[in-house]
Amino acid sequence: MAKHRSRYRLVGLDGQPHPVLDAPYDTLELAIADASDWCTGQGSRCSMGQQGIAVEVRTDSGSWRTIDYPVSCLSRSSSMAG
Repeated sequence: MAKHRSRYRLVGLDGQPHPVLDAPYDTLELAIADASDWCTGQGSRCSMGQQGIAVEVRTDSGSWRTIDYPVSCLSRSSSMAG
């Protein structure tokens, strides 16, 4: 029997697919890297409500479960201070 391969996705804090990063990721590391890059780049100009991102994993039953919140997406970048 083939083992189910986990898939990850990025969602907003409202649980809806992220409006920019709505793509499947093969690894948690890739998902977090894309989220962090976006939050410190293009996303840094967004409000905190829009900048917050959660990482979800698809379970064996096909549902999605939140497993992480990239820290760089939940705090203001130090570059915004000056």
